[in-house]
Amino acid sequence: MSTTIKLERTDWKSYFDTVARELAGKQVEIEIASLDIGSQVAARWLPALGVTYDEKNDLLAVIAEGLDHMISHPREVFVESEGGELRSINAIDAEGASQIIRFRDPPAPPAA
Repeated sequence: MSTTIKLERTDWKSYFDTVARELAGKQVEIEIASLDIGSQVAARWLPALGVTYDEKNDLLAVIAEGLDHMISHPREVFVESEGGELRSINAIDAEGASQIIRFRDPPAPPAA
């Protein structure tokens, strides 16, 4: 069963510094949803390299192979986990858009 919690801003940096190590080998999908643009996929299941929060610049960065996705001045951050593993991040950006970052294990290679 999954659990979703709202992270307090004071916890963002330490949370993402800790969880970044757990993302090795995961894949990431990034979806942006707002009333203005509807729902758009910015990245579809790329190898995840990390997530970090820069307090000085108020910037949440999702790093994937071939992509650095920056969320400037996030208002709120929610995280969903299941069995202690991060499943998704929902960051509400400065314009009120929902930036949904999903993680999964890569599919198993086909049997030989």
